[in-house]
Amino acid sequence: MTESDPTKAGFRLRRALASDLAAVDALLARSYPKLLKADYPPSVLVTALPLISRAQSALLSSGTYYVVEDADGSVIGAGGWTPDKAKRALGHIRHLVSDDRQLRRGIARAIVAHVLAEARGRGIMQMECWSTRTAVPFYTAMGFRALGPIDVPLAPGISFPCIRMQQALE
Repeated sequence: MTESDPTKAGFRLRRALASDLAAVDALLARSYPKLLKADYPPSVLVTALPLISRAQSALLSSGTYYVVEDADGSVIGAGGWTPDKAKRALGHIRHLVSDDRQLRRGIARAIVAHVLAEARGRGIMQMECWSTRTAVPFYTAMGFRALGPIDVPLAPGISFPCIRMQQALE
């Protein structure tokens, strides 16, 4: 076991199952409002949070989405990746979240490190994420570079301001 082994940190990373939907949904709904509050005005959050704070069943069933559980089996983190539909060697980080009460324990870092290694093993050469403003320092520390702002469409007339970031996987 190495120092960065998630089990040594008191949590376990595993592939998400369809049955994790309620736990991931609750984690997103509880954590996103608290984590994003300092970086987005209430006018943005009031329309975006109901849309981004919901687990996506297709993503949970994709085989490339993961949850992190603490010692008692509670879901304290989630996230994954999907390959780009048009560009073969491009992947996208998807719906990453850590429990707002358990930050700085390496939960998100463990997920992203696993995702990058898995994507690299599947021939992905470039990983992209549409980071919240809040997560830019985290992704920068993980080796991503900011490409610039992007408005992510969530529903007709509703978009969410993010920062497009990329990392070469070699």
